Amino acid sequence: MEPYVPKANKWLIAFTVILPTFLEIMDASVVNVSLPHIQGSLNAGLDEVTWVLTSYLVSNAIVIPLTGWLSRLLGRKRYLIISIVLFTSSSLICGAAPSLGSLIFARVIQGIGGGGLQPLSHAILLESFPPKERGLAMAVFGMGIVLAPTVGPVLGGWITDVWSWRWIFYINLPVGILAVLLAILVIEDPPHLKLHRGRVDYAGLALLCTGLGALQIVLDKGEREAWFESDFIIRLSLLAIISLAILVWWELRVEDPVVDLRIFKDRTYTLGTTMVFTGFFAFFGGIVLLPLYLQNLLNYTSFWAGLVLGPGGLASLMIMPITGILMKKGLQSRILVFLGIVIMFFALQMMSGFNLEADFLSAATPRVVQAFGLGMFFVPLATSSYANIPQEKMGYATALFNLLRNLAGSFGIALSTTLLAQRAQFHQNMLVENITPFDREFQNMLLTLRTQELLPQLVGEKGILMFLYREVMRQAYMLAFNDVFFILSLLVLMILPLPILMRPTRVPKPTGH
Repeated sequence: MEPYVPKANKWLIAFTVILPTFLEIMDASVVNVSLPHIQGSLNAGLDEVTWVLTSYLVSNAIVIPLTGWLSRLLGRKRYLIISIVLFTSSSLICGAAPSLGSLIFARVIQGIGGGGLQPLSHAILLESFPPKERGLAMAVFGMGIVLAPTVGPVLGGWITDVWSWRWIFYINLPVGILAVLLAILVIEDPPHLKLHRGRVDYAGLALLCTGLGALQIVLDKGEREAWFESDFIIRLSLLAIISLAILVWWELRVEDPVVDLRIFKDRTYTLGTTMVFTGFFAFFGGIVLLPLYLQNLLNYTSFWAGLVLGPGGLASLMIMPITGILMKKGLQSRILVFLGIVIMFFALQMMSGFNLEADFLSAATPRVVQAFGLGMFFVPLATSSYANIPQEKMGYATALFNLLRNLAGSFGIALSTTLLAQRAQFHQNMLVENITPFDREFQNMLLTLRTQELLPQLVGEKGILMFLYREVMRQAYMLAFNDVFFILSLLVLMILPLPILMRPTRVPKPTGH
């Protein structure tokens, strides 16, 4: 059987699918910095306005694993165009929303439209490039995946300050229209994609929506609701566990499932998804902690915190195409994945050594190192994981791969922020135990503050004690940041042996004509 070759230029196809995908991934983070402005404009409470984020993440998470099934039901090209149209039109509604309720509703529709874009782009790129060049295709895909979350908050903050929060949605319109036109002209359905003609797995569909929806709400709201101290979180957690457990049992029994879990029988794919989940768990955990460290402890502004993250995005842009070229020249994927894991571990170890005196370069360097490691890790992993997946199963495989990568981000952020709060409390208790009127270092500090005019704003004993308390809190949080970065580095180290277990990726020789 001759390999499928698309009629359009492969790089034009790559641009066509990456354009809306980049926009969709960026939209998941661009709203974060605008929440206070949305809250004030729509007269909403803090707990209410966070549903602008949660509603998008929930609908997005539900749709991602359905992409393979929906592609067979509607046709891949048609489904891609529908997704872009839904995403773009709902962006217009988001920008014009007169109330919080209408904005949340529009964000749900936006998440439904955007959910299919990542796995669709992934599958189309894998099939549009010859096997030997798939590393380059995944480099293009990876640049969008990694760069968009970095650009989102910076761009969102700038647009909100210069214009208004509504323009973070309006800017999607011209890009979305261009993406629709390109998709109509460039994208085609591959001949091996057979449209679905069987019965719809309604039970699997209901279980998937319930389980993933409940899980995403738990991950997004858990920290704010004090986790399992909240009856709301306990009930949703039980609902998620029961629904997803029944879903796995059911989908392995039915003949035509909405999510084909049988592809996990392939060892290389299972190892690849395990590594991508763990790697992005640590990556997103670190990405959410780094700005908190810079802004809360080093008094960086949002803009300067963004500048610390920025060089990492440039590093990813540099290393991903290089990784793709190395793969094209025959370097084994598992070697690059192994090196990427080592570099990411080293970067997180560097972050675990942060202190309260760190300068700009000291904060930015580990982020650049981490970005290099992530580029070497993601590109070969996103290519080699599908080495043994049949073409007709590619839509299901890319959907599950991207679902696990997205869930890794939610898990990583939730766990990192929770650990940070717990470890800060632990260190605060430990430090306070040693601060007593009889402690010599404490007495020396009090004497210094009383006798030297180092801090004119301190008024009397109460002011001095308030200053000392703030210093204790800063030290406690600094130690907590160190702890969490160290734990994330150990998590990355745990997957170091897995690339060795992957089968070597063999690039088939092109057939003669």
